[in-house]
Amino acid sequence: MISFKKILFALTFTLCSFNIAFADVNDSIIQNSEVAKKLSDYGFFEDLVSQSPSKEVLPYDLISPLFSDYADKLRFIYIPSKGFAEYRPDKVFDFPEGTVLIKTFAYLNEYPGSDLDQQLLETRLLIKKSNQWENVSYVWNKEQNDAFLTIAGKTISTQFINNNGDIQDVRYRVPNINQCKECHQSEKSIQPIGPKARNLDKDFVYEDGVMNQLMKWHKQGWIKKDIKVEAMVDWTNDLASIDNRARSYLDINCGHCHVKGGSADTTGLYLDFKENREIHLGLFKKPIAAGRASNNLKYSIVPGDPESSILLFRMKSLDPGIMMPESGRALEHKEAVRLISKWIKNL
Repeated sequence: MISFKKILFALTFTLCSFNIAFADVNDSIIQNSEVAKKLSDYGFFEDLVSQSPSKEVLPYDLISPLFSDYADKLRFIYIPSKGFAEYRPDKVFDFPEGTVLIKTFAYLNEYPGSDLDQQLLETRLLIKKSNQWENVSYVWNKEQNDAFLTIAGKTISTQFINNNGDIQDVRYRVPNINQCKECHQSEKSIQPIGPKARNLDKDFVYEDGVMNQLMKWHKQGWIKKDIKVEAMVDWTNDLASIDNRARSYLDINCGHCHVKGGSADTTGLYLDFKENREIHLGLFKKPIAAGRASNNLKYSIVPGDPESSILLFRMKSLDPGIMMPESGRALEHKEAVRLISKWIKNL
């Protein structure tokens, strides 16, 4: 359910898009060997607080997003003038040099005990230069008027209003520069996770109206027009099949590591959306080396028996040595646990 605060934030974003004189993105800072100290230095946003992008920066959304302790995520992309992204089936686009993927993590509902309507936590950048992706994180200051470079990461003790309308405590963790590799490492290099065509094939509300995101990117001159994909589904959509919902959730939350060439390649557990081999999906698959993380259970997934499945046990756990994903969360994703439990029971 979309909260009033999120609607208000979106409305503010739209109004700002109409009524401001936009700034230009600073390409020289993007290509500099040393990253900027402040997020504002790049020129990605005309108004940082409302996250209103500059004219060269486009907002986007994913059909199924990665879970990060219930934080909202505001996504944007910058592709330099005349840049073109090559479509790669089942992978993220091959973006041109100078592309920047921008993602702000925030709690957009009321921030308990504060006059703020929102709390901006961090903004992460993936910058493509010298044909490689560089990950950079910026933590928002207390005044909420800019975000500053962090190498060592940070833990932010805060609160937000959860889906039940209750105040939820959380120790939100901004990863250090090396921890980003835990999720973004693929084939020995940093790679984006979300912007695959199959996870972008949805409508989005732009300032000039509603349009399919892939068509919008084509109109921008960024991608070719005739891209045919089997789109993922929104895992929260009760009208979609339980199988598609579960597979979409596992793909975005687990499939970037549990895929051929990913950091969990050696486990043989592959959770990519297109994987169709039952043993690699975990059905009656014995763990390679799970140790205590297996909870003495025998198989990754036991069809019909969620409580005997290692996969579900690790999703529930908050023990750093057991939980999966192993980083990026401090809370149990209760709605997803119910979904995956139902999926396993129906197998």
